[in-house]
Amino acid sequence: MGETELHLERVVRAPIEAVFDKLADIESINEWQPHKGSIRRGSRKTSDGPVGLGTTYEDRTLFGKAPGEVATFEQPTRLVYHWWQDAPWGSRLAEGWPGYTLEVVSAQETLVRHDARLKTYGLYGPATPVMRRIALRERTAVLDALEASFTRAG
Repeated sequence: MGETELHLERVVRAPIEAVFDKLADIESINEWQPHKGSIRRGSRKTSDGPVGLGTTYEDRTLFGKAPGEVATFEQPTRLVYHWWQDAPWGSRLAEGWPGYTLEVVSAQETLVRHDARLKTYGLYGPATPVMRRIALRERTAVLDALEASFTRAG
């Protein structure tokens, strides 16, 4: 097994509620998250009702489908997703916890602390350093896209 963590920060020029709502809207993530150079191909909500604690979803990636759930939902300051990927024979290969902690900087600015934890198992264990580099690129691209989505909207 391997384990790694990432910690990134960015100030986004938007109110905290708007930033939280954008990060929590699983269906609209497809509109603003990066496509070029990303391993993620799309996301869809798989449970009924509004997004909240326990909401389920599925990401499509270059590595296959990864189901997940909302693990923490504390509007408007904390949101954590938990995804996992299993081998066809049922063994867990990897799981991750991308999370966001939001803090008001001003009425129109939000500090986004983006933390991500990744665990790898079995065959994926030795690939943890490579997967960390992929995750760092992905997580940085997400923050870039989040910031740009508010610039375009304004």
